[in-house]
Amino acid sequence: MAPAGHPIRIAIVEDDPALRKMLVSLLQADTDYAVVAEFSEGRAAIAALPHLAPDIVLVDLGLPDISGIEVIRRLKEICANASVLVVTTFGDEHTVTSALEAGADGYLLKGTALEELKHDLHSLQHGGSPLSPMIARTLLNRLQTKAAGEKPDTGGDTTLTRREHEILMMIAKGFSYAETSKICGISTATVHSHLKSIYRKLEVHSKTEAVYEARRRSLIP
Repeated sequence: MAPAGHPIRIAIVEDDPALRKMLVSLLQADTDYAVVAEFSEGRAAIAALPHLAPDIVLVDLGLPDISGIEVIRRLKEICANASVLVVTTFGDEHTVTSALEAGADGYLLKGTALEELKHDLHSLQHGGSPLSPMIARTLLNRLQTKAAGEKPDTGGDTTLTRREHEILMMIAKGFSYAETSKICGISTATVHSHLKSIYRKLEVHSKTEAVYEARRRSLIP
């Protein structure tokens, strides 16, 4: 996370030159942001970004060389402290869940107002998970369908470690990744690692789903 008073370092992975130029112009005109790199292909981004230490990477999924899903997966391995925000035209459930499983921290559909994007970037930087309304509805419908087809679960088959429970409680209360890591005395990357374990155990793909499912199973109040 960018230190207080420092601009948020942004990298853009987008093959549409017009949209990429528009994003760069929007962000460079605001002193809250610094665009450290822009890429039209995924492989170039994967090679360069570990050396640039971005705070946030905007990733399109329809790249010309490799899948944006693979870009997300690789970036979360090599840039553990960077947040990844998907900005794409693809809004089907399979693509959305695949991106979240790969490690995306937020998911916006193209067409989001550019000024609104700034708000979403600040939210992401402070531990939020910005989602376009249509994407949030897709995930909610998925959760409701899953819950309707299952018997109430008391949580007996799901065992969270004490640390995982502690982190999930903090996320449910609205603490950011940075705040959670500071309170627990662990790194932000370790918080991400625990969350991945929580997602796997609860069979979910995002913070919102994890909190919903944990409450449904009476794992947290």
